[in-house]
Amino acid sequence: MRVKLIIVLCSVLASLPLRAQGRLNMTEGVTEISQRVYGLHMTILIICAVIGLLVFGVMFWALIHHRKSKGAKAAQFHESTKVEILWTLIPFLILVAMAIPATRTLVAMEDPSQSDLTVQITGSQWKWHYRYFDQDVEFFSLLATLPQQIDGRLAKGENYLLEVDRPLVLPTDRKVRFLITSDDVIHSWWVPAFAVKKDAIPGFINEAWTRINEPGLYRGQCAELCGKDHGFMPIVVEARPPEQFEAWLDQVRAEQAEARAAEQALLAMEMSLEEMMTLGEQVYLRSCAACHQANGEGIPGAFPALRGSGMVLKDRAAHIDIVLYGKAGTAMQSFDRQLALKELAAVITYERNAWGNDTGDLVQPKDIHQARQGQ
Repeated sequence: MRVKLIIVLCSVLASLPLRAQGRLNMTEGVTEISQRVYGLHMTILIICAVIGLLVFGVMFWALIHHRKSKGAKAAQFHESTKVEILWTLIPFLILVAMAIPATRTLVAMEDPSQSDLTVQITGSQWKWHYRYFDQDVEFFSLLATLPQQIDGRLAKGENYLLEVDRPLVLPTDRKVRFLITSDDVIHSWWVPAFAVKKDAIPGFINEAWTRINEPGLYRGQCAELCGKDHGFMPIVVEARPPEQFEAWLDQVRAEQAEARAAEQALLAMEMSLEEMMTLGEQVYLRSCAACHQANGEGIPGAFPALRGSGMVLKDRAAHIDIVLYGKAGTAMQSFDRQLALKELAAVITYERNAWGNDTGDLVQPKDIHQARQGQ
């Protein structure tokens, strides 16, 4: 009986690494650090399982073999110095044995030195901004799941709430350093496959790093309760071979330079009200309706209404300023870097003429440029 029990226990322990791939366990990941974390996790799990089996095994053996029905009588003793020393020393040695590999892994996780690429990650409600140092490339990454899926009008896709319009593109086999911060509240940038999870705190910069071994798409999300749309702030990282990454960088750098040149050409143009209202509605529904609602009524006590707003109807300069730079201490964030020059002009024009506001005001791209210059 005892032999059979020992065989069963050994088979359970031996099968733990195989069962580790189940959905209830950690993600093994695709980086050296993530695999070290996974290995540490499995080591500690096995140690805890062995301790549990030994402790409960001895406990149940004592209950069975020293039961009253067998005529066993309880021993009478007060204390034992040897037992006191043993049950203090053995847990101490176990903790030391667990602390050594854990400390090595933690030290490695916190060493972003000698990186090949640095990316600044800035969280804001509810999106991520990525800036590649020394590359003149930056962009926002927003949720790409369709509103109809969120509302239940369409079937949810395979990557529901874990898809974005622009993923963070990184090279494989290169050490990438992350500088993580926030524009408003505390967020947390978390990609399980990299074993990277760092808080993004306003006014502080946290560091992390990764070296991705395999090309592919890796998904994560904000792991901090950052507001009402916390669940709509996914992360997607696309890992490419170095030569493909460099080609992508060149392409994006050229596209963004072209976009900046096009914005300068807009300053001399006059857009029609109809054109601005059409574009403005699209921008509003994509970037503003989540808070202020599609009908401009807002959410009482949380987000002010734009329909009939005194500022929207009467203070054009203040309206431009708050869209550009947000409002400190509130959920109203800056859209200066998030939207193109034409989109900024269009959405402000739309808000001043939709839902019965009918101010007749037409905000042109040059007006946004002048506001940026403080004129």
